[in-house]
Amino acid sequence: MTVLEQLAKLSSAEDYFSFLGVPYDPAVLNVARLHILRRMGDNLRKAGMEPYEEKARAYFRAHLERAYQDFVKSSPIKERVFKVHKDAIRPTGTPLVRLSISGNGPEAL
Repeated sequence: MTVLEQLAKLSSAEDYFSFLGVPYDPAVLNVARLHILRRMGDNLRKAGMEPYEEKARAYFRAHLERAYQDFVKSSPIKERVFKVHKDAIRPTGTPLVRLSISGNGPEAL
């Protein structure tokens, strides 16, 4: 069974950390577990997969460590991994503008 297949069978963030041998602070993991795993997945998608199975465990470990460190130094709100957090800082749309008949130009509503 490949490392990726073994990872797919894990069910908790703690399982990922234990399987890959990454130490963690339970307080950080309790707050950011989904964010850390999502960041790891996003980073892996950008980087591509490790083609050599003998290097795969170290490769996944490095990505998990990097994702974890992002949340040791920051917070889920600041890192904005999920769409709901990203959308929270975007404007919802363009402001409405009333066209003036008097010729003075547009006026914001």
